[in-house]
Amino acid sequence: MSIFTPIAKASEGSSQSPLVDPFGRLISYVRVSVTDRCDMRCVYCMSEDMNFLPKRDILTFEELDRLCSAFVARGVRRLRITGGEPLVRRGVMGLFRSLSRHLDSGALEELTLTTNGSQLAGHAADLAAAGVRRLNLSLDTLDPAKFKSITRWGDLAQVLRGADAAQDAGIALKINMVALAGVNDDEIPRMLEWAHRRGADLTLIEVMPLGKIEAERAHQFLPLNVVERRLSELYTLQPIDHRTGGPARYVRVAETGGRLGFITPHTHNFCEGCNRVRVTCTGTLYMCLGQEDAADLRAPLRASPSDELLNETIAAAIARKPKGHDFVINRRGAKPAVTRHMSVTGG
Repeated sequence: MSIFTPIAKASEGSSQSPLVDPFGRLISYVRVSVTDRCDMRCVYCMSEDMNFLPKRDILTFEELDRLCSAFVARGVRRLRITGGEPLVRRGVMGLFRSLSRHLDSGALEELTLTTNGSQLAGHAADLAAAGVRRLNLSLDTLDPAKFKSITRWGDLAQVLRGADAAQDAGIALKINMVALAGVNDDEIPRMLEWAHRRGADLTLIEVMPLGKIEAERAHQFLPLNVVERRLSELYTLQPIDHRTGGPARYVRVAETGGRLGFITPHTHNFCEGCNRVRVTCTGTLYMCLGQEDAADLRAPLRASPSDELLNETIAAAIARKPKGHDFVINRRGAKPAVTRHMSVTGG
């Protein structure tokens, strides 16, 4: 277990101005990847034969803490730790414990993570102790054979043990299910009822064209407006005004009492109210998931113990945040919208 002391606290307690993009959107939500590595190889996310980054390119935990703290000082209220699979990085709980000081001070509203659940059973209690109150669990099927096929390397029983451990520790779950045509589309009602029975939200996600993979995304793509129409024949879907800081649009399912979310980068663009940016494990800041423009935050982090240059770089990047993405699923086999894999960008 790795414990560390943040090496710089220049940003903490300072009165930095909030981060506002050219379209007047306040950036209050940052997703930070701590690793590009994962212990699964989901067919829509990664190639089976991935080349991972050398250790020297990855931000240290001290650098990650400093970077997150700089964003918190500029008005960011939600931090999500992502990967790859964040819990495979050795010593990651030290980062959660250190960042929890921003929850204690009231500067940060939420510290959470997205996980595939494989390592969750061993970390759930520590996450809860660090102030994590909810997390997103990526789970696309409840069929063990299908789970193995989708993830290539995953063990469904291990993931379900992790889900149980998280809820036993008092952490609320949101299940993220990527809707894949001809793969798991017939399972959506079952997944909905399973999630709602255990008090978890379910969010359906359209497959995103990020990175070159073996599968044909055009064949995987399932429009969620079609799914919603099918579900409305089985359930009473009631629109509700529920937000978690992310891009999902929610309805309540009258028959189960639970919430169902839709993330629709293709059929219903969610960019209008975008309040978030992503930072990769190498310190590359992406202002938009579906655009290639980025800013290098690792260089200013390593150039000086002061956060002055880091803050200047962040502010300059937010000043060119685009209005929206350009996701397109091309059925003629064109290149992906962006070349980097989702595991590189951070979930």
